[in-house]
Amino acid sequence: MVNSISLPRTVTPLVTTYVVLALGTLLVLGVLSAVAPAQAGADAWVHAVLVAVFAVVLPLRLRAARRGSRRAEVALLVIAGVLAAANLVEAVVPGLFPDWMRAEMLGIAAVMVALLVVCRRTVQSRR
Repeated sequence: MVNSISLPRTVTPLVTTYVVLALGTLLVLGVLSAVAPAQAGADAWVHAVLVAVFAVVLPLRLRAARRGSRRAEVALLVIAGVLAAANLVEAVVPGLFPDWMRAEMLGIAAVMVALLVVCRRTVQSRR
């Protein structure tokens, strides 16, 4: 029998919010590439693609964690921490990204900090 891990209900909406932000960023970049190319530079595309990769990985790790995988649970913590830190650092680098993307990065960082807090609380409560 597989152990099931009871992650709080708030984890799924946080991961879903992240996926929507990541895919929305790709959509916005696609539109801006056609109408305002200066707002959709190469750095913005690299960032958006990396964020989208994690938008695939994060739900997979969440599903595995809900099935009882401790490694997946730790992966959620690591991914959330790395994404929060990376997005915060990128958002404050002057002139690297357009303002709309800085706002997106801060939104992603906020979602990841919330995910980190919720997941960490769950992990600590089982020790």
